[in-house]
Amino acid sequence: MNNIVTFTLNPTIDKNSSVDHVKAEDKLYCDKPVFEPGGGGINVSRAIKKLGEDSLLLYTSGGFTGRKLDKLLADENLNKEAVKIEAETRENLIISEKASNLQYRFGMPGPEISDQEYKKIFKILNQLKPFPDYLVISGSIPEGVSDDIYAEMAAAAKKRGAKVIVDVSGPPLKLAIEEGVFLIKPNLGEFQDLIGKELKDEDQIIKEAQKLVNNKACQAIVISIGAGGALLVSEQQTEFMRPPTVPIKSKVGAGDSMVAGIVLSLARGDSLKDSFYYGLAAGSAAVMTPGTELCTKEDTDRLYQQMTARNLRNY
Repeated sequence: MNNIVTFTLNPTIDKNSSVDHVKAEDKLYCDKPVFEPGGGGINVSRAIKKLGEDSLLLYTSGGFTGRKLDKLLADENLNKEAVKIEAETRENLIISEKASNLQYRFGMPGPEISDQEYKKIFKILNQLKPFPDYLVISGSIPEGVSDDIYAEMAAAAKKRGAKVIVDVSGPPLKLAIEEGVFLIKPNLGEFQDLIGKELKDEDQIIKEAQKLVNNKACQAIVISIGAGGALLVSEQQTEFMRPPTVPIKSKVGAGDSMVAGIVLSLARGDSLKDSFYYGLAAGSAAVMTPGTELCTKEDTDRLYQQMTARNLRNY
């Protein structure tokens, strides 16, 4: 389904391992590591693939780590195009402690992007033919890159008729919604940071989300509230859904899987409400998988059927 393009400015290789106990100062002997491609948009494209469809993945790639990332993505048969950069692609470290079942995640800063490479990113984006129906911009930006890069990308994509979905936090999100986008997917903490206030209950969350929609910052907002479920707010509707209870193995990748489910369902022609449900099912399916693994189609479809059946019973 190549009418979906994802963009990852600051990709990574996630190096996953486990150890019996995490203890300061001691030399810790870890299990054999597993290497996986990571970064917001990359994980969205990977999850779309796991859900049975294809997207076009655009990402930056540099140095030895970048070449390794290229191979990992090729091994997953992803439709991809790398924007080659001079600096080294980052690598993150994820360590699981067996004794406590806790996970420790160490994120590294991203590479520098030169002015020439910055221009190359926009050249590749603008030359996409055909231009996608949906552009997903997801993940952090490297140090030194202007906070308004996602707003610039959103403006360029909107001129070509694409619906822009943004999953990022902090200043890049604030600037993106000043430009105006189709959908944003913050968690509750990110949403409170965006509006600059603490929210006490669901009514306050809905009221603040409706303000953003009414001010044309976005057409829809999906706010994930962890195990509490998620909230959809648009001009036409407000929906809250609590997903079925599932065994939790790892919460890594749940947000990216949720975005993948939403955009894939929209691209298939489903309603915003049904796409919200499918995204929530994909996010819930992701927490059932260990480490940094993403959702599976089998679990996502099963959970989606449970949610839609429950909604019909409550109607």
